[in-house]
Amino acid sequence: MAILLATTQAPGGAKPQFPPFNSETFASQILWFAITFVLLYLLMSRVALPRVGAIVSARAGKIAADLSEAQKTKDETDAAIAGYEKKLSDARANAQSLAAQTRDKLMAEAEERRKTVEAQLNERLQQAEKTIAQTKTAAMSNVKSIATDAASAIVERLIGNKPEAGAVNDAVEKSLKG
Repeated sequence: MAILLATTQAPGGAKPQFPPFNSETFASQILWFAITFVLLYLLMSRVALPRVGAIVSARAGKIAADLSEAQKTKDETDAAIAGYEKKLSDARANAQSLAAQTRDKLMAEAEERRKTVEAQLNERLQQAEKTIAQTKTAAMSNVKSIATDAASAIVERLIGNKPEAGAVNDAVEKSLKG
């Protein structure tokens, strides 16, 4: 099995000259270069460049439309945020107003209850003072009789005779008054 190798050597073992620098083929290469350049120029100017230009302008239009849509959306968002913040501040003001009204109402109710309780306490206090005055009067009347009995018993023990009741009553009254 023989392997065929492609070589770049010319017959006789020398390397051939690089084709663009070969003076024998230079004129034909220039001619084909000019023909190829003109064909590529026409192809590019008539087909490829208009397509690339259309793509670039379509892309620029799409970018401009996207930017205007983004700006529109940003403006709508800003308006929505402003509306939200206004509603939020209105809600806070309303809540504070309701809280103040509720506080005032509760304070008024508490004041009314306080006055009612105060009136009830004053009434009870007056009743208690009346009861105390009655008890004091009853006690004072009992004190007089107890003092009379005690004075009579003391005098009887000291002198051995029971003193007369009118004299003891007069002495006790004089002592209580003075």
